[in-house]
Amino acid sequence: MLLWLATQAVRKQNPVVEFESAAEILNDWRLPTNGEYYRRLADSFKRVFASTIFFGTREDRRGSEVWNCSRVQFFDHVRLWFRDEGGTKGRQRENLVTLSDPFWRELKEHPIPVDAAVVRVLANNPGCLDLYTWLTWRCYRAKGTERVPLFGPFGLAAQLGVQEYARERKFRERIQGWLKLVRIYWPECPATVSRDGGSLELAHREAINPTWEARNLDRQVDNLQDSLPNSPRAVP
Repeated sequence: MLLWLATQAVRKQNPVVEFESAAEILNDWRLPTNGEYYRRLADSFKRVFASTIFFGTREDRRGSEVWNCSRVQFFDHVRLWFRDEGGTKGRQRENLVTLSDPFWRELKEHPIPVDAAVVRVLANNPGCLDLYTWLTWRCYRAKGTERVPLFGPFGLAAQLGVQEYARERKFRERIQGWLKLVRIYWPECPATVSRDGGSLELAHREAINPTWEARNLDRQVDNLQDSLPNSPRAVP
C-alpha cells in the first residue's frame, strides 16, 4: 500500500494522492477484490497512519553520551470511504491521502526505482522481498564497487532485521538462495557473496527491467521457491 501511494505521488508530483476506490490498489497488485482483502487494506492504512518512524545516533564523547534523534510519520491526513451496512452503491466517493512533508521531500529528493511487478511476485516470500527492495536502494545509490558485511551491528542481517541464526553459514546459505530468486526477475543484479563469505559485494545498477515476461518466469520462481528451505519472515 505504501509503495503504491509513493509511486502515485511521484508520478503526479503531488503529495496528495486521490483515488476512487480501494479496488484500484487491489487491481494494481492483482489481489482479489473481496471483503477480506478490503478489510486487510483498510487495516494497513490505519496501521501506517498511526506509525511513527524514529531515527537516531549515539556517540560517546569524552565520557558523555550524545543522542541525536528525529522522527517522521508517513501521512498527515487520510480520508477513506468504506461501504456501510446501508449500502452506498452507485455513489462515487473520493479517497484522499496526504503524505507528510518529510516523507514527500524524501521521495522527491531520493526516488528509488522499484519494479512493482517483481514486488507482486515476491509478496509471498517476505524475506526475499526485503532483500530485493534493500538491493534496489543500495545498488541504485552505489558509486562503485561496495562491500557490506553480512554480520555485526551494521551488517546485512541487522539491516534486514531477520531472525538470528545460530550458525552464520545458515544465513549465508539463505542469502545465496534469495539472490538466485532475485536474479530470475533482475538478471543484471550485481550483488554476490564474497569469496570469504563475510560480506555482500555490489555495484551501481537499476532494478527496473521492462523486458522480462512474468508469465514465462512464474513457473521458474515457483520451482526455485519450492527448493529453498522455509523462508523466515523478516521484521518490517
